[in-house]
Amino acid sequence: MKKLLFTVFVFLLCTQLHAQILTPVKWSYAFKKLGNNEVMILMKATIDEGWHVYSQTVKDGGPVKTTFTFPASKSYTVVGKTIEPKPITRNEKVFNMDVSFFENSVVFQQKIKLKTGQATVKGTLQYMTCNDRQCLPPEDVEFTVAVK
Repeated sequence: MKKLLFTVFVFLLCTQLHAQILTPVKWSYAFKKLGNNEVMILMKATIDEGWHVYSQTVKDGGPVKTTFTFPASKSYTVVGKTIEPKPITRNEKVFNMDVSFFENSVVFQQKIKLKTGQATVKGTLQYMTCNDRQCLPPEDVEFTVAVK
């Protein structure tokens, strides 16, 4: 009997170790030259079907909104706020409020003014993703874009 219980325990443990971590959002980064030593940093979220990422404009009391943070740098300055396209807005029962979000993909953009001809732009983004059955905990992602 002990051997049977031990075997079942090991099987359950191995099953848990092989469980997949959900990653319904993949991030990619690029830049576009604007001229006059300005560039647009592009932060693209590719979102699996059925999932969504929240806008930067979600009100308090709802899901965690997407935020971008750029630390101070000697090689560039951040110009204005991070911009986003028009989101989908609808009432989500779980939060009991209207929320704005993106499905499939979204590109956030941040203008940067270079102090030199090139720079390594670093930042951190925080986002939360949900589908119609569950929400995943907010995730912090560090990123780097080499601007040349």
